[in-house]
Amino acid sequence: MLSHKHEIFLEVARLLSFTKASQTLFISQSAVSKQVKALEEHYKTGLFERFGNSVALTPAGRILYNKLLQAKQLQHELHQEIASVSENFSPRLHMVIGASTTISLYVIPPVVSAYLTRNPNILLSLKNRNSENILKALLDHEIDLGIIEGIHKVSNVTYTPLLTDDVVAVRSSRNPLKKNELEAKDLYDIPLALRESGSGTLAVLEEALAARHIRIADLPVRVRLGGTEALKNFVRVDTCLAFLPRQAVVKELASGELIEVKFRDLALVRRFNFIQRKGTENNLPYKDFVQFTKRYYSK
Repeated sequence: MLSHKHEIFLEVARLLSFTKASQTLFISQSAVSKQVKALEEHYKTGLFERFGNSVALTPAGRILYNKLLQAKQLQHELHQEIASVSENFSPRLHMVIGASTTISLYVIPPVVSAYLTRNPNILLSLKNRNSENILKALLDHEIDLGIIEGIHKVSNVTYTPLLTDDVVAVRSSRNPLKKNELEAKDLYDIPLALRESGSGTLAVLEEALAARHIRIADLPVRVRLGGTEALKNFVRVDTCLAFLPRQAVVKELASGELIEVKFRDLALVRRFNFIQRKGTENNLPYKDFVQFTKRYYSK
């Protein structure tokens, strides 16, 4: 069993911030500093180099961090094996994952509910940001598992496919556009409402248009909105055309509140992927969550 001091050290090392660690652990920053100092006195060496508001691991700190990650993995494996033979053994675990906006709103909630029902000893925190910022959170060690749209070609990140979803063009009944089938070149003459930079939905659209030699910058974009819900709520009452995940507009398309506009020459398909830092793919309980989610959506 890892000591309280070592658990605190792990959180500071993961986030490289005493302030952030105190927030996630729900203890004061002074208490965090006191426990780390006690470890440094125990090991007779510094574990962090301090640079104003930021910190970095010393060589000793890096050794301790890597060994504690291994110990934490063994601890979780031990807990799982003991739990398999002892019904009353149920240790508490805290998972921190991140997901892009669409995934957080429409894909992951039913999975999380089913997973927590099966694993009542787990507390799960979900960070909701666009794909680019979820990747950054992973690289900054704010999270240990992310789910994003597309692949961002980062060398120290592994990508595990989850599922695919269509991006569809939609308009409200107020939109004067009467044709419900267009070509990509028609976008030069249609007012658009799009997601913000860093959005996976926007990246899919940009890639498809680039294949047609069309740049977003050359189109009549009237507004950019952060978040799927914000864009959906805007286009429902406006005359702009928007591109949204099909999963986000299923109800509105069925009710007629939004109308799908098809494109003969654009294929807009998003691929959702798990992301993890290389070397952490087998860390539990995140490995279990990845496998559970893939099974859930393979049914």
